[in-house]
Amino acid sequence: MQHRIIVLGAGYSGAIAAGRLAKRLRREDVAITLVNAEPDFVERVRLHQLAVGQDLRPRPFAAMFAGTGVELKLARVTAVDADRRTVAVTGGDGAEELAYDTLVYALGSGWSDQGVPGSAEHAHQIASRTGALRLRERLARLDAGQSVVVVGGGLTGLEAATEIAEARPDLDVALAARGGLGDWLSPKGRQHLRDVFGRLGITAYENVDVTGVEDSQVATADGTFIPAAVTVWTTGFAVHPIARATALEVTDTGRIVVDETMRSLSHPDVYAIGDAAMAMGPGDKPLRMSCASGTPMAWQAADAIAARLTGGKLPNVPLRYFNQCISLGRKEGLIQYVTADDRAVRAALTGRIAALYKELVCKGAAWGVANPLLGMPARRRRVVVREPVGADRAVKAPA
Repeated sequence: MQHRIIVLGAGYSGAIAAGRLAKRLRREDVAITLVNAEPDFVERVRLHQLAVGQDLRPRPFAAMFAGTGVELKLARVTAVDADRRTVAVTGGDGAEELAYDTLVYALGSGWSDQGVPGSAEHAHQIASRTGALRLRERLARLDAGQSVVVVGGGLTGLEAATEIAEARPDLDVALAARGGLGDWLSPKGRQHLRDVFGRLGITAYENVDVTGVEDSQVATADGTFIPAAVTVWTTGFAVHPIARATALEVTDTGRIVVDETMRSLSHPDVYAIGDAAMAMGPGDKPLRMSCASGTPMAWQAADAIAARLTGGKLPNVPLRYFNQCISLGRKEGLIQYVTADDRAVRAALTGRIAALYKELVCKGAAWGVANPLLGMPARRRRVVVREPVGADRAVKAPA
């Protein structure tokens, strides 16, 4: 009887975990099902490029997982019953209930309107392919001289503002940030960011709190209004709401609380990875929502599942950061080197070399989805535990 592993979500984390499990475990012993609503992999780190009119390379999952033994199920997840170990989905075959022995929850996150009045009705988002395509269509209809305001001064906001300004130099592009422009970066990084904004003609509204979005402007806390024929909302992400409706232990924001192997603290047959998980990193700080966090989380979870099922040694690789990679259009970039717990150090790489570095990182992330083993032995091990592994049994599993 095969051990049933279901992976929910095929973003960076989910797709990598499914492929890595397939290469670590024997097909005779496990049945791996990857559930995703779309048939193609979405390069989320490139959605700002899609929004300005660039076409991205199609990456169909059918080709990506051909011959791996991973079954792709195109369906939308509607519920998870962590006590009964079932998942409810709706797809081409209608409503179904899937049973699992081990669940990998990787449903990720979407955009968050932060409860700001008018943002849901009037702002555009680039946290999904649908949102990026909708923004793409709207930008294409703008006449020269019209205004675009990107709200949010984080990595996504910086990439969106610079990409739009470079692709459409005829538009009046601005960015509204709650803090200073790139205030978390090193002095070199901040200065380079300001230089690029200056060359691209982007207006930076710093230390402003956007309190409302209207059809043609955004309102700030000090009572001023910024003209905006188009508003792009990049103030943060919200996790998929499914987990909050389960018996799983979650944070007040709905992220599943996990241990160092990405295993749920409340349900040992559930693993959570990527934006959906609340995992602790160096300095006892939560890992931030990002591809930089999600990829090693997927490695950790897949290796831990394989180890527990085969009686192998649990992974003991600390998760840490090395740099923050920011594209500033197609010709400029910024690589900010950071400490293990994600604090900027003095060193930073800038300019065209940084742009090339960022491009290689994006290509590497996509390559890692299709090639998840990344140098580990391809030898598949026999499963010795076929039933769900409880917390006590996992501790006693032989090394």
